[in-house]
Amino acid sequence: MDTSMQMKMLMDMRRVRKMEEVCAELYTKEKIRGFLHLYIGQEAVAAGVINLLNAKDNVIATYREHAHALLKGISSRAIMAELFGRIDGCSKGRGGSMHLYSVENRFFGGGAIVASGVPQSLGLAMASKRLKERRRTVCFFGEGAMAEGVFHESMNIASLWHLPVLFCCENNLYAMGTSLMRSQSQTDLVKRAQVYVMEANRVDGMNIFDVVEKTKQALEYIDRESKPFFLEFQTYRFRPHSMYDPEKYRGKAEVEKWKTRCPIEALEKKMKEQNILSDEQLRDMDRQIDQELRDAVIFADSSALEISSDLEKDVFAPMKDQAYETHL
Repeated sequence: MDTSMQMKMLMDMRRVRKMEEVCAELYTKEKIRGFLHLYIGQEAVAAGVINLLNAKDNVIATYREHAHALLKGISSRAIMAELFGRIDGCSKGRGGSMHLYSVENRFFGGGAIVASGVPQSLGLAMASKRLKERRRTVCFFGEGAMAEGVFHESMNIASLWHLPVLFCCENNLYAMGTSLMRSQSQTDLVKRAQVYVMEANRVDGMNIFDVVEKTKQALEYIDRESKPFFLEFQTYRFRPHSMYDPEKYRGKAEVEKWKTRCPIEALEKKMKEQNILSDEQLRDMDRQIDQELRDAVIFADSSALEISSDLEKDVFAPMKDQAYETHL
């Protein structure tokens, strides 16, 4: 990566980290309600992958999707308003933390159901292929999704039909509160993907350079062959599964050990060693990020709640076929 790309990656990871920390604080103040799943520790995956995409590429994620939404272009204002349940949110306040969505940004959601985005990614990829569009579809999911039947059905179809999907498994070792070692008999996730005659690779998800290098190789393969590719990003979340999680399934020593591999601190250290990053530049980044998030919180707090008379709107899609509508 050149200097400008490293600077962009660092800025994006710091934006995500700070946004998630602000969300945690706002949750304790009851500004954000419901479930809240934070991405702290995994920033290199979203930053490294999404920075290699085009604006026209599709992205679909999980309920831990704030980072993916932000880096795919949804404004922090629209994200924060959605977390507040306000009308100016990207899903009009109806989705909340787990259901960020923006057709304009080609971001087709978080979703609360484990593995739900995997079959949806096939539909997006099939549409692109039928329409002869040069558009990739990138699907993020956790390793827990690989225990779901629909994951295996989707991998089979993607391989059979040569669909241009990049499957990104963010393996943070714990599906909610159950470790991978206790829940799945085959813990080599790359081998499991290769069963479907699919190209696959393992990535150090705490190393932004490895993320960029191997994601670039995967995307080049998809562009060249119009076939799917599977990447396992070995990463770790520094926070509990959600804000409700008492986190009794892993020890503090384990968490602290992983924190020594923080992807943001690792990149900062490397850039300083190369004399391409100064403390003043870091302070300037923080000033910009703090201003962005202050503005987003003020915007969200001043946004209105949906009026009750609109509650039945957007429940069903409008009928386009008059004959079918008459038949009903």
